[in-house]
Amino acid sequence: MSDMAGLKNRGKTKEDVEERRKAAEGFTGVELSSISNYGFGPEAASKNIENMIGTVQIPLGYAGPMTIHGDNADGEFLIPLATTEGALVASISRGMSVINASGGARATVISDGMTRAPVLRTEGIEHSKRVVEWIDGHRTEIDEAVSTTTSHGKLTDIEPFPEGRSLYLRFTFSTGDAMGMNMATIASEAVCRLIEKETGAIMVSVSGNMCSDKKPAAINMISGRGKTVLAEATIPKDIVEAKLHTTAEAVVETNYRKNLVGSSMAGTLGANAHAANMVAALYIATGQDPAQVVGGSMTLTSCECVDGDLYISVRMPAVEVGTVGGGTSLPCQSEALSMIGCKGDGKARKLAEIVACTVLAGELSTLAAQAAGQLGQAHKALGR
Repeated sequence: MSDMAGLKNRGKTKEDVEERRKAAEGFTGVELSSISNYGFGPEAASKNIENMIGTVQIPLGYAGPMTIHGDNADGEFLIPLATTEGALVASISRGMSVINASGGARATVISDGMTRAPVLRTEGIEHSKRVVEWIDGHRTEIDEAVSTTTSHGKLTDIEPFPEGRSLYLRFTFSTGDAMGMNMATIASEAVCRLIEKETGAIMVSVSGNMCSDKKPAAINMISGRGKTVLAEATIPKDIVEAKLHTTAEAVVETNYRKNLVGSSMAGTLGANAHAANMVAALYIATGQDPAQVVGGSMTLTSCECVDGDLYISVRMPAVEVGTVGGGTSLPCQSEALSMIGCKGDGKARKLAEIVACTVLAGELSTLAAQAAGQLGQAHKALGR
């Protein structure tokens, strides 16, 4: 056991990884021959993982191409998807094919800001009021504190939530093309140290859970976190019948009774068929934080019958993605991002629109399959 502990603090060279893996094999009695087989130097993951012993590979496929008419994503995109769920890529591809035949999907980012919400301890209501007043009157000093931690992030809003001897401050930051969670955390801590010094309030935690990070939360449904994205498509009546083997009316009813009423009965945040599936597959493929699939699960899917045609849309209030930093620099993930033209600066909103359109296609296909009574048959045919 002491040998295992001693290996934890070693470096990230190939020799270090091999030595650590052999120690793990000795401790567990399991030969890790597949885990040891990977195609990049361990140094590339030096900022992404500790105690590296190899990699776990996930099958990667693609859906599309899909035609997107977005404010940031405009063109045809072949979407990389990493998953172990049979039928998922096929279903998304079907949805994309139907949307393409109908003229493509439309998408827009309506808000963009990463949040962090520290909680401070105060002496009570009056003290909390004085702290909020100090914050309102000293934004210049607060912005200067932020600037000492980042040249890319900017504080755009501070929303106070006092409760007894607790004061929650929900900071919102623009974070460029990084997902921005670390940036927001470091900047928030710097601001709180200034507030402590000037007001006597004490920061208890840099995250008071009103952010709310990696947890389904009504505040994110309403106010958004990361990028709030809308995507829509209109599927003509004849295409619904010919390609989806159902009707607009049947899809609308399925969405109403399943996604809207059923989700309300269950008390879910979000109302969708399986948005998390598309989000997880695309996030894993492109080096996003997989835990942020929680935000994707809060998607609201809407369907309407308009003169016999099917209108479908998704509202995604918390698309937390980046095109720089984090896992985006890993070799495979970098290539996947490059497939959709989303690698590097100036591409994060484009990626967010692609995420929403991919979710739209998956929602369309699954709702139509359920309306036509084909979901179980499709999974059976594709090996589920």
